[in-house]
Amino acid sequence: MLYSKLFGKTSKTAPSDTYSANARLLTQAGFVSKQIAGVYNYLPLGLRVLNKIQAIIREEINAVGGNEVLMPAMAQEENYAITGRDKMDILFRMTGEGGTKLTLNPTHEEIVTPLVQKFVFSYRDLPVAVYQIQNKFRNEPRAKSGLLRGREFNMKDLYSFHANEGDLNDYYEKAKEAYFKIYNRLGLGDITVLTYASGGVFSKYSHEFQTLCETGEDTIYLCEKCRVAVNKEIIDEQKVCPACGNENLTEKNAIEVGNIFKLRTKFSDAFHFTYKNEKDEEKLVEMGCYGMGPSRIMGTLVEIFHDDNGIVWPESISPFQIHLLPIGKDEETKKAADKLYKELSGKGLEILYDDRDVSAGEKLGDADLIGIPTRMIISKKTLAQNSVEIKKRNEEKAELVEITKI
Repeated sequence: MLYSKLFGKTSKTAPSDTYSANARLLTQAGFVSKQIAGVYNYLPLGLRVLNKIQAIIREEINAVGGNEVLMPAMAQEENYAITGRDKMDILFRMTGEGGTKLTLNPTHEEIVTPLVQKFVFSYRDLPVAVYQIQNKFRNEPRAKSGLLRGREFNMKDLYSFHANEGDLNDYYEKAKEAYFKIYNRLGLGDITVLTYASGGVFSKYSHEFQTLCETGEDTIYLCEKCRVAVNKEIIDEQKVCPACGNENLTEKNAIEVGNIFKLRTKFSDAFHFTYKNEKDEEKLVEMGCYGMGPSRIMGTLVEIFHDDNGIVWPESISPFQIHLLPIGKDEETKKAADKLYKELSGKGLEILYDDRDVSAGEKLGDADLIGIPTRMIISKKTLAQNSVEIKKRNEEKAELVEITKI
């Protein structure tokens, strides 16, 4: 990609109305542009990152039997009345043709349950798991912290349907493992912990996945022995580690990057979703749900991986693999950079080529701000040694590498 053709530019000044690192840096580096509080446009750099996060999630959810679907963003409000959730104060409500009451979906239990019900009749049709990556809408009274708390946000929601509780429990454990594989691939594995939370009306516990972060809004209590935590909501009833019994839990700040619930029969009961077992008896379907927000993860990554100069993207989800910077205005440098860009792109590498006619300082400053992991600098000085200077964004030291060995 030629930088001169890239839609969305960097800014030397931070937006005045942002207080979190992710909102400030993603806006200043040209990844997103705020529409209103809690609602963002994703510019090409930001969309590339979001797509890569989604791709990693998609691969791991497919690996545990998830069938990808796409459900509507808008639905009839009567489905929420069936489950008793039509009184939620976060619902965006609308009136459609003929006075139809509609809502923008904040979650999809009310949509997916009757959808799957159309295709499940017998125990032979179970288990089944469906998921989507879709935008959600919640009328948050305190939309803040950039991508961490939005009114419109991107979500992967997986729902599983089972003939009995035992099968639900087995799949629930597979989903846990899949989540940790995702966080490992995103570069968050070492600092993301399984956290016990209230199961509400569904079960004794649900589970959150919390990424340790000094600027995180959530408070958790971490067992350093087994890396399991308890969230603030239930610390009074669960004063010891639920995994190993350790009584010495450490208070930490964190960002929630996923949650999973055993819904059991709450929604299948509301919609009379039953199946016939081997004895031809009617039984309620057991359900689980598993949420993870790609947009929230994107914000979390920036909160974790940045320095005073800008973002430092993990390689797995960086918008490009290499930032190519020709320094100097001589024709020889430009020709060498053009040739290198063409050759590397031809090998399938993702290159952001800064072909602008601007100063070296501006190019280097933007490179730091954007945060692509590997920087290649080509100049009259490096060409004198038939080389390119290569530097990792998170390292101070650079090295000269012969062009023929690139």
